Amino acid sequence: MSLARAVVSHLVDSYLAALAAADIEAVLDLFADDGVVSSPLYGDLPANEFYPLLFADTAQSVLTLRKTLHDIDGADATVAFWFDFAWTLADGTPAPFTAVDVAELNDTGRITHLHIVYDTHPIRAAWEAQQQLSSTSA
Repeated sequence: MSLARAVVSHLVDSYLAALAAADIEAVLDLFADDGVVSSPLYGDLPANEFYPLLFADTAQSVLTLRKTLHDIDGADATVAFWFDFAWTLADGTPAPFTAVDVAELNDTGRITHLHIVYDTHPIRAAWEAQQQLSSTSA
C-alpha cells in the first residue's frame, strides 16, 4: 500500500480537529469499523467506546501539532503525530500533557489501531479524582 502524504496530512489534521471539537462522528469516520484505541488512562477499547468516555471527561481540548512522522510506503502504513494536548477535565481541572499517537492504517487510510503514548504521572491524580466524582454522582 502507498498512501499519499496529502492523505496522511489530512488524516492528522482531521483527527486533531475532531478531538478538539469533541466531534464523535468526525473522529470515528477516521477509524475502521473495528478500530481500537490503546490509552494509558482508559486501557484498550474499541474506538466507538473510547471517544464517548474521553469526551464525557473533557471540558476543553486545545491541540498543537509539533511533528508528523510516517511510514506510508510499506505494506503496513503507520503514522505518528507528536502534539501538545492542553486538556481541561470536565470538572475544570487543567491536565495538559504532550503525546505521541501512533496510528496503524488499513489500505483505505482508516485507523485500525491507535496507540496513545504519554506520561500520565502529572495528570493521573486529577483524572482519578474526576472519575470518583463521576461515579458517585451517577
